[in-house]
Amino acid sequence: MATQGSFAARERVVARVGDLLRGYEPPDFAHVPGPDSAIFLCAVDHRTGYRGRYVVDGEGPFEGSELMWAIGLRAARRRPGLLTAPTQLGASAAGVAAIFRIGGETVADPERRAALWRDLAAGLERDYGGAAARLLDASGGRLGGHDGLLERLAAFEAYADPLAKKSQLLAKICERRGWLEIADPEHWQVSADNVLMRLALRSGLVAPGDDLDRVRAATRDAFARVAAEAGVSPPLLDDLLWELGRDDPDLLGAEAGDLREPERDPGSAWY
Repeated sequence: MATQGSFAARERVVARVGDLLRGYEPPDFAHVPGPDSAIFLCAVDHRTGYRGRYVVDGEGPFEGSELMWAIGLRAARRRPGLLTAPTQLGASAAGVAAIFRIGGETVADPERRAALWRDLAAGLERDYGGAAARLLDASGGRLGGHDGLLERLAAFEAYADPLAKKSQLLAKICERRGWLEIADPEHWQVSADNVLMRLALRSGLVAPGDDLDRVRAATRDAFARVAAEAGVSPPLLDDLLWELGRDDPDLLGAEAGDLREPERDPGSAWY
């Protein structure tokens, strides 16, 4: 069973976060052209499976999630309307594999990703006239509560994660781009994924355990407390930890030892 780590560990992490924040500039997501592109790419932003690092349109090299986004947005620039509900109603595994192909490889499990896109496209067409912007408008700027953005997104298979990792990512992108103004910032959370779990475990912020769901929940809760004590919003903390911690698992310290997060559920598309 995963539990919160020691008070001393949290004090160390809060101090370290304060040091890291000095001079840090979070991403503005200016490369994301609109809410439709954001909602479709967030929907499949999990376990990309890429092995290599690649330059895309003269930028990079990128790997993992960043690579998938770079390739997907390049495809959308070449084919306007690609990342929209009308187009992805008929998403196929072959089509997804073609969109995300680079250097002789493509994204993992294109069949599952195509199914997630079809489900998302059908829901957008049915409830929001096929437009992600209308979904954002329908939320009234609310993340939480009945008919808030998190609840509305949870109706789609891709966004059904009880910890709302993809939903929080989408909301963050939309808020930074000016497409969404959040009226209830108390509902912001970090996006508990493998990077943040590893940081939390190795720093002693979260005690180790074999139950993935418990470690994820403990990680989210622990970093919510860190955000509050460091005086930083959870989305900004999330960016800081993911950008700096993905290549440095000891970013917040390694007092707890050489720990790793529990294995992902191979059947999950949550992160």
